Amino acid sequence: MRALRILLILVVVLGGLFVIADRVAVHFAENEAADKVKTTENLATTPDVSIKGFPFLTQVASGELDDVEIGIKDYEADTGTGTGGNSGPKSIRIDDLKADMKGVKFSGDYSSATAATATGTATIAYDELLKAAKSEPTQIIPGIDAQVVGLSDGGNGKIKVDIKVTAAGATQTYPVLSSVTVDGDTVKVHADNLPKLVVDLADSRIRAITDFQQAIHQLPGGVKLDSVQAAKNGVEITVKGSNVRLAG
Repeated sequence: MRALRILLILVVVLGGLFVIADRVAVHFAENEAADKVKTTENLATTPDVSIKGFPFLTQVASGELDDVEIGIKDYEADTGTGTGGNSGPKSIRIDDLKADMKGVKFSGDYSSATAATATGTATIAYDELLKAAKSEPTQIIPGIDAQVVGLSDGGNGKIKVDIKVTAAGATQTYPVLSSVTVDGDTVKVHADNLPKLVVDLADSRIRAITDFQQAIHQLPGGVKLDSVQAAKNGVEITVKGSNVRLAG
């Protein structure tokens, strides 16, 4: 009995030491991975990296991590505009990008890592998306100018686009509910409820103001836009990808 008790104590102690070693190792690996992602994606701040699953050391031995979560507070995505005479910002800020990476294979020296699949969410604030709209007064018919002056949540997945119309020195702001969709790597905003009179008089001209789009290129690791929906603080986007490069 005494020998059994000693054996049990040794098992518990060794098990505790293994858990401690495992947690120390995973903490070190998370910090190393965060630094690699920061360098690879040229980020201004270090992202949050969380390696899921236990034990970690057995995953390392296999050369593949089951589940890695990455969080990037602010990400500047290239838009492909703003140069060569094109209008629009050169980049757009994407907030709170959170990605869940599955089946992450890495090299022996941890210099590179690739996830089999990735899904994630993020938000484009309305003030950022507004930069893609025509915020300068634009003539829709002689004597009448219009411009987009604000974007906000319109409820039920719609964006409320505030259009300021100026005629004969007087101004009036009209709310227009708009749908937001994804087409490839582009977020598109399309007005749903333009007044019939405006449509009859100058449909193409008013839509040149109310309808706009924003391309988003080079998301982290090569993930792609999947869907979008208007929400309280901005447009919520989902992303997905396969063979997503985390580092290297």
